[in-house]
Amino acid sequence: IKGDIRDRDILKKIFKYQSIKSVIHFAGLKAVGEAEKFPIKYYENNVLGSLNLFHEMELAEVKTIVFSSSATVYGKHTKNKYDEDTPTRPINVYGRTKHIVENILRDIKKSDDNWSIGLLRYFNPVGAHASGIIGENPKEKPNNLLPYISQVAAGLREKLFIFGNDYPTSDGTGRRDYIHIEDLSSAHIKTLYLIQNTKNKLFTLNLGTGKSHSVFEMINQFEEVSGKEIPFQVVDRRPGDLAEFYADASKAEKLLDWKANRSVKEMCEDTWRWQKNNFFNK
Repeated sequence: IKGDIRDRDILKKIFKYQSIKSVIHFAGLKAVGEAEKFPIKYYENNVLGSLNLFHEMELAEVKTIVFSSSATVYGKHTKNKYDEDTPTRPINVYGRTKHIVENILRDIKKSDDNWSIGLLRYFNPVGAHASGIIGENPKEKPNNLLPYISQVAAGLREKLFIFGNDYPTSDGTGRRDYIHIEDLSSAHIKTLYLIQNTKNKLFTLNLGTGKSHSVFEMINQFEEVSGKEIPFQVVDRRPGDLAEFYADASKAEKLLDWKANRSVKEMCEDTWRWQKNNFFNK
């Protein structure tokens, strides 16, 4: 059903005419840079839209939800490895929208114990379906590293811009915890099963590999699997970017019997298969 989460009428019809037992809530805008330029747009979609959804869920007596949150809720800390007990203090608009929605769901749970809620904090999802049929095609300039690299490799963009090479890391570039989208997907299925079968619970879980990789490492790996050179230019750091952070995902492993198993090589291979099969200019 094509619609807008801000449209209460569409949501009302969906819950009226469909047999829904649980919700997985992905309907959010997600570009950190764009959010800083258009905060009203992000609060309206991510927060108001979520409130609309929760209200209609409550009216329809659907009280099981998995929410797509983000590691950006943690903000900046002196340590690089974040577990679920790391204090949340987001430093950008996008992270604040996710943090607000998390707290709304916690308050809903406090007011009505019949709700079962899974809050999943993603680190850096990348990759595509191994078939090459399903993948990511940003409508405008990509805001994330791997889609940008793949578009450069495909000849759709001239070069990659690297935001800073003077961080206190192994090669000076920022290091992130990249997780394959299929590993992420499997965690949602397991979370949904858990909250459907463990009533009256609220879980907050990190989803990541527990390892970080630098921008140059990702470029080198993509060049290896694609056979394409990735031209790049180093420019100034972006405000708010961190040198390094990665997940402690041991809680998800324990509760869900889940672990992110796909390698960076597989992430790049699957991204490239999607890119060259669907959007290629050379």
